Amino acid sequence: MDTVTDSPEFLTVGTGSETRQIAVRRRAGAHPPLVWLGGFRSDMGASKALALDAWAQANGRALIRFDYTGHGESGGRFADATISTWLADAMAVIATYAPDRPILVGSSMGGWIACLAARHRSVAPSGLVLIAPALDFTQSLMWERFTPDIRATIEREGVWMRPSAYDPEPVPITRALIADGQTHTLLDAPLDPGCPVHILQGMEDPDVPYAHALRIVERLPKAGTVLTLIADGDHRLSRPQDIARLLATVEAMTQTTRADPASTESAP
Repeated sequence: MDTVTDSPEFLTVGTGSETRQIAVRRRAGAHPPLVWLGGFRSDMGASKALALDAWAQANGRALIRFDYTGHGESGGRFADATISTWLADAMAVIATYAPDRPILVGSSMGGWIACLAARHRSVAPSGLVLIAPALDFTQSLMWERFTPDIRATIEREGVWMRPSAYDPEPVPITRALIADGQTHTLLDAPLDPGCPVHILQGMEDPDVPYAHALRIVERLPKAGTVLTLIADGDHRLSRPQDIARLLATVEAMTQTTRADPASTESAP
């Protein structure tokens, strides 16, 4: 991929009636490859993803970006998808384009997806960079915070249309999304992704409070885990200074993993 305006390639994920086309953009370069895992209702054209792509181009790093089912340029309906759907998308992309110890860079929901993927022996990431990671968010940051009326609406109608500060259209929060999310919770037990982890978290984040990041750190191994708190940072962490901090963190992670002999290969 030479520029961000190139058309994506499409990866078929799923079987039978569950088949969908996942849009992928990949940049060749030095390994370990970076894999961008976006947030809930975000896509690979978001500011942090584009900044990471520009950094990868300038530094000759391999990078994979993609859109989950029902997001961006990928197929499928958002309201039909769940955490299991989006995890399957990520696992398929990683297996196809970045099977050799990738560095997973996950934003918000993408942080949860990154940690879920890291549990699979086939992924074995060499590092995780997590921005406001929203592990278990369907349970601890949605369901447990919903009013009784909202819960009743979801139980009765199967969906609640949630107003969004980031989207002019309300977001469908389905009963299936909540129920499926409960099967993927991570924060009720120790969590060891088997690689270094660096979390970037804004302390003015209204969506994923920094106390949530502290809870994640408590579950991670002490060795190799770093938490950076940005006192005036919001959820998106997309200001120029936030982007600079993200890129510096990714650079440091690539330096840490560069000693791996596999890191000298080139992306397909």
